[in-house]
This record gives sequence, C-alpha cells and structure tokens, in this order.
Amino acid sequence: VSEQVLEQVLRELQPLCTSEQQFLQEFFWLGRDSVELQVLEVRGSTVSSPGPVPSQLIPDLFRGLVWFLRPEEATDQLLGEIFSCLEPELRAFLDICSKVHPLGCLQVLVVLSDSVFGTWGSSSAAPSSFLRTLLGNALLLAKSTFNKCIGTLCKEIEEAKAPSRMRGGILPCVSRFQEFVAFSEEVFRTSRRRGELDKAQLRLASSVFSSINGLSSANLRVNTDMVMMENFHHIYNFLGQKNIPCLEGKKREAKQRSREHMEKFVTTYLGQPLEGLSHFFEGVKARLAQGVKEEEVSFQLAYSKQELRKVIEKHPGKEVKRALETLYRKTHKHLSPEENLLPVVWQAMEQEFIRQYREFQELIQRCYAGSEIALNFTMEDLLSYFNSITVSN
Repeated sequence: VSEQVLEQVLRELQPLCTSEQQFLQEFFWLGRDSVELQVLEVRGSTVSSPGPVPSQLIPDLFRGLVWFLRPEEATDQLLGEIFSCLEPELRAFLDICSKVHPLGCLQVLVVLSDSVFGTWGSSSAAPSSFLRTLLGNALLLAKSTFNKCIGTLCKEIEEAKAPSRMRGGILPCVSRFQEFVAFSEEVFRTSRRRGELDKAQLRLASSVFSSINGLSSANLRVNTDMVMMENFHHIYNFLGQKNIPCLEGKKREAKQRSREHMEKFVTTYLGQPLEGLSHFFEGVKARLAQGVKEEEVSFQLAYSKQELRKVIEKHPGKEVKRALETLYRKTHKHLSPEENLLPVVWQAMEQEFIRQYREFQELIQRCYAGSEIALNFTMEDLLSYFNSITVSN
C-alpha cells in the first residue's frame, strides 16, 4: 500500500512542478535571453510588452535573478522558494513509508529509482532540474537508509546464536536470508536497476555463511557437521530455484560446503559402528607412517596378532548390523524431513563403510600375512545389512 501511495505522490509532483515552471517562465519572461529583456526594460512604458506584464513591474528580486542567473537557474531558484517545504515533507513521508514494513526501504528505493531513471530518464517530458534535483536527493537518502538496513541485518545475522541446545534443522539466519531474498526479488521484479540489491544480497549471503561457519558444538545436541551440511544444502536448493545471477558463486560455494560437511559427518559417525577396529587400524597406519616395516607391525605389543583377534571378536556381524540400524535411526531423527537428505547421506555412509572395510582387509593382508585372520563379516554380509535397513525403513 505504501508503495502505491508513494508512486501516486510522485506522479502528482511532476505536473504540479511543470505547470508552475511554465507559469514562471511566461509571467517573468524567463525564457527570453538577457539582451531582449534589457531592451524591453529601457523602452519601459513607451513600448507595449509582448508578454502579460511589462518588465518595469517585475519585482526587484526577480529582476536580479533575470540579470545574474541563467533562465534555468532562475526558474529553479524561484521553484525552490515556492516549494520550500516540499523536500522536508517528502523526506518525512519517505521515512514513514520505510517504517510501514520492516523492509519498506526496498520499496522506497525501487519507486524512486524507477521515477528518476526509468520513467523520466528518456522521456521528452522530463521534469525541471529543480524536481530532478529534489528526487535525486531523495534517492540518495533512500539508498543510505537501505544500506543502513542491510548493515543492521548483516550484524544481527552474524551475531545471532543458535537456539539453546538446538537439535538440528534449518537455522533462523538461513530462514531470514531466504525471506529477504524472496521479498526483495518480488519488489525488484519489474525494476531494471538492481545494482544496490545485488550488493545487498551478496553482503547478506556472506554474513549467513559466516554465521553457519561459526556454529559451536556447545549449543548443539547433534553433530555440528550435520547441521552445517543441511543448512548449506538448503541454501543451495533455494538459490537454485531463484536463479539469481549475482548469487551464482554463493550457490556453488553452498553446494561445495554441503558436500564437505557431509563427508566429515559420515566419517565421524561411521567410526562408531566399528569404533574398536577403526582405532586399532589407525594405530597400525601410524606405525607404518613412522617407518615400521609391514612385516614388523605384528611384533608391536599393542598391534600383535593376539590383540587384533581380540578386537575382531568384539565386532561380529550381528553387532555390526545392530550398530548400523542404530545409526540409521539416529540420523533419521536429526535430519529435517523437508530437506530429504536421508537417502543421500545413507548412501554416502554405505560407500564410506565399504571403503573402510576394504582398507581394513588390505592392512590385514599386508601386516598380518599368513595369519589367516579375517573380519567376522564379509563384503556380501555388509551389503545385505545396508540393503535390509534401507528396505525396512
């Protein structure tokens, strides 16, 4: 509503200022050059003036304007005297329009930009320089108000903390960014000048990314990487739907960050079903990295064949399957249903589990050759575990 009222006010201003300008030019002969006016004044009462008022009747103030200013400057100065209250009244009205809606400054900016650069930018009936200056000053004020609004919003997003003991889902800062982009795109839908908006959206996107990166595990009841993965994925999907050119780089970054945090999340959680095995073989790899020969690893007390058998016994197939079922339920509980990331995450977990299994088997063959030691479950068993869990859920 405020946008429509502002458009109506600006439409009323142009004919008002134009008609007053024409009156001044005709009544005070401001369209004539100074030489012609001087001749008319010298002849005074002896020659009938071509205009409605003889030059000797022009007030001294206006005669001074005629002699020392160009006609356009004189017109603007007279209009400024006549409409002296217009600029403060317009500023006050713009302030009200900006306060009607939390993001009303966007609407004010669009209406003024279109009025200054769109409607009159190439029009043959362009307004006087007085009105152009007036609206130009108003546009500068609107840009300043808009920039302050964006600055405040960025600060609020960057300083916002995750809800106390958050259990996952989309962060408030992401939802707020999404609302701003959706609203601003609708406001600027028909505008051809969106330079200010592009800069604002990039600033806000950077603030949101910074806020997500600053998440602290102290405020989360779930894995931090899970929350980051889900929120970056949400941003990626949203920007993909909007298709905003200036945010293409942020969309690609969101996709990359989502993938990175999913890999970290999968790696962290998959250490739990095979925690003992993972810990044991991490130690084996550390010894190899320190220069211990493969055939000598089994002579290390903590990594002897006997110790390996003990660890393997603690991970029978049925226990591994039960651990995977628990992991699936836990992941399903904390992922947001609307993002539908569970199938993607579960498939990534399966691939990572297979990779770990193959790595463990390879280390056994390299460092415990001839010992006939093997894990208590095969690759076929592992694939059947994942398949049954997927089908049953």
